[in-house]
Amino acid sequence: MTLEEKISHLKDAAMEEARAEANAIMKQHEDALMGVFEQHRTEEIRQSETRVKAERVHANQQLNMAMSKAQLELKRELSKTQNELKKDLFREVEELLQEYMKTEEYRSLLVEYIRKAAKFADGAAMTIYINPTDADKKEYLEEYTGMMLTVSKEDFIGGVRAVIREKNILIDHAFKGALENEYQKFSFKGGAQIE
Repeated sequence: MTLEEKISHLKDAAMEEARAEANAIMKQHEDALMGVFEQHRTEEIRQSETRVKAERVHANQQLNMAMSKAQLELKRELSKTQNELKKDLFREVEELLQEYMKTEEYRSLLVEYIRKAAKFADGAAMTIYINPTDADKKEYLEEYTGMMLTVSKEDFIGGVRAVIREKNILIDHAFKGALENEYQKFSFKGGAQIE
């Protein structure tokens, strides 16, 4: 082998080694860049997923707030409508009660209330009050029950009230209190469940 051949061979070997080293360095650099890229890509995906989750949570919160507001508004409207219907119903009840108070059955009911009060008093002194609207029935009721009656100054719609002062007892068969009590207890039931 000649010197030139040796130099050529040495040159080829050195070039091949330099290429291999360059390729190794490039591969190493490429791997490092790919690692950084993958790390960056993973971080970006994680951040975007976090943002999407946050936006989803925010959207759900907004939706829940809107639904709550709508439900509250519906409940208010329902309550308002129910109150109006309740007032109308009890106005009608009062009208029917006024009609009932014109019947013979009502007079019989007053007699029954007066007799029950007298029996309860068991001879103790008592004052029996009838409603001012029943003043025209006073004479009939006194005659029929044998009890002295007082026309009340307070309108309690109808019925009878009796006071046994020595025992500090009020016997209340007045329609006003019963109506007010029923009005307070009354609620609509059925249909859609109302909370």
